[in-house]
Amino acid sequence: MKKALLLTALIAAVGAAQAQSATYAIDPTHTQIVFEAKHFGTSTNRGRWDKKEGTVTLDKAAKTGKVELTIDMASISTGIGPFDGHLKSKDFFNAEQFPTAKFVGDKFTFNGDKVTSVAGELTMLGKTHPVTLTATGFNCYENTRLKREVCGGDFEATILRSQWGMGYGIPGIPDSVRLLIQAEAIKQ
Repeated sequence: MKKALLLTALIAAVGAAQAQSATYAIDPTHTQIVFEAKHFGTSTNRGRWDKKEGTVTLDKAAKTGKVELTIDMASISTGIGPFDGHLKSKDFFNAEQFPTAKFVGDKFTFNGDKVTSVAGELTMLGKTHPVTLTATGFNCYENTRLKREVCGGDFEATILRSQWGMGYGIPGIPDSVRLLIQAEAIKQ
């Protein structure tokens, strides 16, 4: 009898712990991934990827989570067709051979109930390296139109593109690239 009660209590505790975790789908209409890179030390080139998808699993009580974000590299857009073509070429993102890039982050840092950073790995051009995204403005709210919780914020990191084998134009075109990710995800 004691074993049955203990087993029931254990199952209930595990179930309660799992109930804290929620899955969110990245909302592509409220998520934007932008890059900024200096051009020969003068102006700043900017572009974005228009196609992306992913999920976030978040346990606010345990202060843990996991994000998986996949980017369609051929969807890069700077607003300048020839520049987009060059960025898709082997000189930069080689979108034909490596059609996607993926960020998987599973080390969440919180300040209270707010996510302040997500550390993980970015796979691009067939190479994987650690990247930490710093979060600002993280918040969750009840979306009155969707009748579901939405969480999101602004995330930022600076990477060295040469780590992924993208050395074209260095040093004229600096190695460092700033990534800015505005993201919102809808609870499923």
